[in-house]
Amino acid sequence: MTTDHIRYDLLAQDALRGVVRRVLTDAAREGLPGEHHFYISFKTRHPGVKLSSRLAEKYPDEITIVLQHQFWDLNVGENGFEVGLSFGNHPEKLVVAYEAVTGFFDPSVQFGLKFEVITPEMEAAEAEAAAKVTPALTELTEVAPLPEKAPAAKPAAKARETAKAEPQLKVVAPAKAEEAATEEGEKVVSLDTFRKKK
Repeated sequence: MTTDHIRYDLLAQDALRGVVRRVLTDAAREGLPGEHHFYISFKTRHPGVKLSSRLAEKYPDEITIVLQHQFWDLNVGENGFEVGLSFGNHPEKLVVAYEAVTGFFDPSVQFGLKFEVITPEMEAAEAEAAAKVTPALTELTEVAPLPEKAPAAKPAAKARETAKAEPQLKVVAPAKAEEAATEEGEKVVSLDTFRKKK
């Protein structure tokens, strides 16, 4: 199987994270339209995520927040967003990098997105795997040396002798048939003779 060096899967995810950014930008500017509201899941220990130690302890891996009635100070940036939410009557400010988001769902229209989160550990493992593959690829793509002596071409005289040995047939007009005969022994057939054979 061919290795995807371009990583189309990650490019597609980045584009879809752009959808999340756009929706949150509109919500921050104009509020939530109609019945729209958002469930956003994200990795709590991912770089670019900031939350209180109380929440980090309670949700050591992942958390899902709801942006519907009780949220405030939604600020959307190029790489992430921040929002104020209440957890058990305790106000909290969250900072979330888009790269940490694992899911986005708007139940009002049954629209959802799932994302693969690349952790620093996964990046290190991928880099290690790529380092092992690169020398193997280099070995496969090395050019084989050319032979020291290329096979000799047939001399021109020998090629002409081979051509003379093979019988050749020329078709000419009836009036020129006899003139076309040569001393080299070529066989000449007139068109009339050729037609009579059919």
